[in-house]
Formats: sequence, C-alpha cells, structure tokens
Amino acid sequence: MQSKISVISAALLFATTAVAQETADAVAPEAATSNQAVAYSQAAQDALDKKAAGQPVTADNWMVAAANPLAVEAGARVLREGGSAADAMVAVQAVLGLVEPQSSGLGGGAFLVWYDAESGEITTLDGRETAPLTATPQMFQDENGEPMGFFDAVVGGLSVGTPGTPALMEEAHRRWGRSNWGSLFDEAITHADDGFATSARLAELVANDAERLATSPQTAAYFLPDGEPIAEGTTLINKPYAATLRALATDGADAFYKGRIAENTVATVRNATTPGALSTVDLALYRVVERDPVCVEYREHDVCGMGPPSSGALTVGQILGLLRGSDLATLGPDNAETWRLIGDASRLAFADRGRYMADSDYVPMPTEGLVADDYLSERATMLETDAALETVEPGSPEWDHAMLWADDQAIELPSTSHISIVDSDGNALSMTTTIENGFGSRLMTPDGFLLNNELTDFSFRTHSDGYPIANRIEPGKRPRSSMSPTIVMQDGKPVLVIGSPGGSRIIGYVAQAIIAHLDWGMDVQQAVAMPHLVNRFGKYDLEAETTAADFETTLTEMGFEVGVRDLNSGLHAIAIGETLEGAADPRREGIALGE
Repeated sequence: MQSKISVISAALLFATTAVAQETADAVAPEAATSNQAVAYSQAAQDALDKKAAGQPVTADNWMVAAANPLAVEAGARVLREGGSAADAMVAVQAVLGLVEPQSSGLGGGAFLVWYDAESGEITTLDGRETAPLTATPQMFQDENGEPMGFFDAVVGGLSVGTPGTPALMEEAHRRWGRSNWGSLFDEAITHADDGFATSARLAELVANDAERLATSPQTAAYFLPDGEPIAEGTTLINKPYAATLRALATDGADAFYKGRIAENTVATVRNATTPGALSTVDLALYRVVERDPVCVEYREHDVCGMGPPSSGALTVGQILGLLRGSDLATLGPDNAETWRLIGDASRLAFADRGRYMADSDYVPMPTEGLVADDYLSERATMLETDAALETVEPGSPEWDHAMLWADDQAIELPSTSHISIVDSDGNALSMTTTIENGFGSRLMTPDGFLLNNELTDFSFRTHSDGYPIANRIEPGKRPRSSMSPTIVMQDGKPVLVIGSPGGSRIIGYVAQAIIAHLDWGMDVQQAVAMPHLVNRFGKYDLEAETTAADFETTLTEMGFEVGVRDLNSGLHAIAIGETLEGAADPRREGIALGE
C-alpha cells in the first residue's frame, strides 16, 4: 500500500548545496569555439551551409544528425546501403571517438532510446559506466573526510569507471542491426590510419586544456606533440585506435572487455599519477541493462526517455508536466512571464532530482510518483504567482518506501555528444554518449582512446546531516546522469528525436527545444538554435551575446539571481512528419544529412 513519504523539517533535511553548485558553475563548460575550417564533402558542406542559414535539412527516407561531419557521413553511408539506425549509430560513434575525442568514445558510456517501427515499442538501454567492485565510500575524500578538489579527483585513474559504450554498440547491433558488423568500422579505421584534419574546435579545446593533458605521457604525445597543442588543420593519425577498431570488427566487444585491450586499460588506470581501482574483473563483468522508459504526456504527445540512473527523462518530464497548465503558446518566447514559469518549473524539478534520483538498482526511487499527474498538478500550483519562488524544496511524491535522503552535491560537467537517427523503415534512435569532463580523465590508453572520469558524477559526500545521499558511490553502481536522449511520440508514432550534451544543463536544453517545437511552432533548426535560458538550482543562466541576455533586468526584478554566460549546447534533432527535417546545433560543428 502506497503512502506519502514522511518528510521532516526542511531546515534539517534540505541540506544546502550552494557550495557544490557554485563550484560547478565556476568550472567552464566545454568551451564555445569558432566554426571549423576543415574541407568536407559537398553534401556535408551543403548541410553546414543550411545550418548557417538557419534552415533544417529535409529528406524523404532517412536522416542522421550528429556532432561531426565525418561521423555523420559514416552513418549516412550505412543508411544509404540499407542499414538500420542501430547500424548507423555504430559507425557514427566509432568516428566520433576519433574526431571528437574530448566528448565521447570507447572509453566512456551512453544511454540509448530506440523506437521500433515494426512493434511500435520504445526500448531504453543503459550503457552507463560502473564503479569498480573495490570502490569505497571515501575514495573521493581527503584524510579529514572532506571532499577532494574536483580536478584533483578528475585527472588520473581514480575517476575512471568501467566503460559501457562498446558493449552498448554491440547490444544495439545484436537487437536491431542488419548490416555486417565489421563493415561498420570502415570509415573510422580509414580516418585513424590515414589521418584526419584537426578541426578548429578540437584545436581550441586542446589548447585550453593543455596543462591537464600534459599530465599523462601517452595523452601528451598525441595532443601535444613536441610540447605544443595540435594546431587547426594538423593531420592527426591514430593507428592504435585503428587497431582497436579492427579487433572490435573481428571479435566484437569481447576484444575490448577481455585480453590485451582490457589489460592495457587497467594498467593505464592503475599506473596513473592518481591511480584508480578499475580491474580486469570489472571489465569482464560489464553488462548493458535494459530499463523501463519514462514517458510523460505533454500537449497530446508522449515525451519518452531514459529512466534511472539517468535523471534526464524524469527531470525533463517533470518540467513539462509542471507547465501543462500554463498557456506557453499564447505567452510566446519573447515574454518574461514564459521564462519565469519555465525557470521555476525547472527549479522544482531539480530539487526533486537532487533528493531522489540515482541508480535504482542500488537505492529505491519514487520513479512513478515523481511524474504522477496528481503530484505534478499539486506542485504546479506553486507557479501561480507573479514573482520568482523565494525558496524551492523537494516535494513528497507517492512512494512505497519510508526512506529519507539528503540532497546530492555532485558536480556534472558537460563534455558529451548526441546522435539522432531515423532509418528508411521508420526506426528511430536517440543516443547521448559521453566521457564526462572534456577529455575525461585525461588518460589515453596504448590502444588509442581516452578514458572517462565518470565516477566524479557521484556525490563526493556519502551523507549530509546524518542522512545518506542517494547518489553516493558504491561498488558496481552507476553514477547519476543528466543525459536526456528523447523520442517524442504522437498517436503511437515518433514525431521528434532529440538530445544534447551539456552536463546538468542538458535537461534545460532539451526541455526548451521541445517547448519551442510543440508550443511555439518552431522548426527543428529554429528550436535547437534559439537562445538558451536555463535555471537549475536558482541562478538563471542567460546565453551571452544573444537576445536571451535582454531578459536580465526583467528576471532580476522578478526575484531571480541572474548570470549571463556561454551556454554551449549540442542539440541534434530530427522531426518526423510527411518528410524528415534534421537539425544540428550551430554552437558546434555537427550536421544533419538525409536522403
């Protein structure tokens, strides 16, 4: 029998996370960079021109949108030859790990949302990294039991979790692939063997992070030859990565999780300046987990995504559910009242996220209660005001566990990538993939790929005011994520495939783009390009050098704390109607291609 959870005084339990939040905001997001100047194919250049002109790419049969033209072209080749969206994802991810190594790769993890055209069902696969089996609650604390400095924990082996991306690639192909597995790595192997031109984005990010990249000899040798950051246009060759892909093409994911590559990965982690606990046992035991999708109704659509350990679908769903009673279509995007409602709805959702959301294999979670209609309707009454909420606290969702949690203080940084694909059969794939911070742990293995720092997505503290934190580190546990791969459904069919990188701001980016498309009638390119206004923990972030900054005075007068800053999303979206419309975020170098 379910009952409302008893909640003690907010003064006792709602432990402040201000210090952690300020720390997170002080760390720059993956930096905005100038447009790349690399020569691509005519089709890719045409797609870049459409993006620059603010126009979506249209197609009748299939579409792929991702963060780098070389990766998109690899996926397009697979789709053109009759492959499925799952096949194309493998090709895209293999190239992304080479040309965009700061954001995702074989050494990271991912969440995948799949719509199956034949069955009409949505499946979600969890390829998130796991904590080593020998992880301890104090591994990110100093000798006094206080949290380590963030980058002290990030750089080196301590932060590395068991990678999940290779296993997810194989599992998706096993379930839904129809192309020959080995052929899916052809473009990535060629680019790794023959070299690819360093884009302006990659060059700038390397230069910005040169000091940390220099801490690992293997990493420094690749990104900082002769002690200097690689320059734009430099040809980068990665033959060890090509050899790794050949092993995957021949032997499947076992080549990564067992044998020489696994041993090299463990040695890299354990021999780092700050050694970690990853073992060959952790790699051999890794499994992809199928999870129940989380879906929330919004404007006669079902917005579906990844459940715990992702907080993405729950928090996006809560934001949209809290706004169902507000006439955002009439208010429009140029009205400060619109952003008051969206901002405080987001704050309410993030309060619940900080209290309740974590790996549900390890802690009980009120997943259904958090998106229940009556709960969201009750919480939405708090928005019936004309000023910013003075305080925001977690709610009391319906739950069959009488457990109390303290609020999380994890810092989640935004180096991630997103892939959206629709194939000629109507299957749709939305996958967000990451190594967490830019260049992850800064450890490159002898096999040519960077390792994640995903364990720093756990709370460094295990308790607050005597109460356990749900997202504390435990052996084998998967850290909470904000990745929000999403498929929006109408009448049982997909109408929008979307997602973004951006750390915990991913949630706001995706929710805003969905509102822009469904409420304000923007096409997908307009929706992903529009200026960002994001509120998570109380401070309203307005995108610098855009019209979003024009709201600074009005929102301040409404009672919000406001800051103007770069908000470097990487939204990739496909709208599905009579034709396909693809979009790529102008803040990054990606494109959409289709036929």
